Amino acid sequence: MKIHLTSVFVDDQAKALRFYTEVLGFVKKYDVPLGETDRWLTVVSPEEPGGTELLLEPAGHPAVKPYRDALGADGIPLAQFAVADVRAEYERLSGLGVRFTQEPVEMGPVTTAVFDDTCGNLIQIATQPE
Repeated sequence: MKIHLTSVFVDDQAKALRFYTEVLGFVKKYDVPLGETDRWLTVVSPEEPGGTELLLEPAGHPAVKPYRDALGADGIPLAQFAVADVRAEYERLSGLGVRFTQEPVEMGPVTTAVFDDTCGNLIQIATQPE
């Protein structure tokens, strides 16, 4: 068994697609219209185009707002992405105007940082131990 798809709720799918592709560097995999306004919109890592997809899911369900508000108020990231070097990625993303809520911090063998994805979520980046 493996993880094939996971999702983040987003306020605006077009804005999310721009951020996740143009800023973070993911690539669009699927963009299928669903109804009048929503889309089945997924991105993947360019390093693993056949790997786990991230669904940029519309945040319209009534449970989403209180859930995200609670996570944000407590500073809890909704998702974590692996990067080769957290400090280098922090510098790159900061240079592109990304707002970090936690600068790089070493926690034993793992280094993490947390940023605001501009779509209603906190996302953590981490360097995993070898």
